Amino acid sequence: MLPESHPRRRVLGGLLAAGGAVTLGTAATPASADVRTEGGGRPTVVLVHGVFADASGWNDVISRLQKAGYEVIAAANPLRDLAGDSAYIGSIVDTIPGPVILVGHSYGGEVITNAGRGRAHVRALVYVAAFAPDEGESALQLAGKFPGSRLPDALLTRPFPLPDGTTGTDGYIDPAKFHDVFAQDLPRSVTRLMAAAQRPGAVGGLGAPSGVPAWQSLPSWYVVAGADRVIPPAVQRFMADRAKSRTVEVKGASHVVMMSHPDAVVRQIEAAYRATR
Repeated sequence: MLPESHPRRRVLGGLLAAGGAVTLGTAATPASADVRTEGGGRPTVVLVHGVFADASGWNDVISRLQKAGYEVIAAANPLRDLAGDSAYIGSIVDTIPGPVILVGHSYGGEVITNAGRGRAHVRALVYVAAFAPDEGESALQLAGKFPGSRLPDALLTRPFPLPDGTTGTDGYIDPAKFHDVFAQDLPRSVTRLMAAAQRPGAVGGLGAPSGVPAWQSLPSWYVVAGADRVIPPAVQRFMADRAKSRTVEVKGASHVVMMSHPDAVVRQIEAAYRATR
């Protein structure tokens, strides 16, 4: 049982008194503010996953950040369309008082590039084997900028209904190829589970043009996965250089570098915090 003075107890009591209703930016705000103050004034880190993955891919990063005193939100990226996905992540950021560091993996990088734009309390962007597009570029366009991606030959597609009555197309990685394409530095026992639970991404969203990039006005950090078979390392280096990101490269790391080398990712997030506090 939490003590009467505990901030989460106070918030819970307020929610129950209101009949369970939550107003964004009010009931949610005091809890976040109290916990972050108790953690030493560190920013909230918002982690955004990409396609073929879900928020559980951040688990080892989350545990390290929480141990260091950060508030962490590993958002569930809808993976439907770039504008909608970016608006959704932006809506989460808008409920967080105080500074925020946005961290994106893969397509999640394109989402934070758009969601971070125009939000004054977003202090930094951290790209983890991620797309960092310029205005008008798409994830699909960037993935093919340099040779080396094995993703095109591993894709499976499935139709799905859209609200307007038309049909969209979801992209998956063939489970038989998932380990070798997506996560070759993880045990096969792990990648079999990841392949079965993968979140598809709408092909239309991956092909949508990006907006004015937040990295034009925000400092950024980048973790290059040196053996990435989804986004070739040459593409990652190109994007990181263009964004003037502070970059580290993890040799031998697959596309899921946050799972195989979580310490390298955490170090970049902490570097972003130190530089922007």
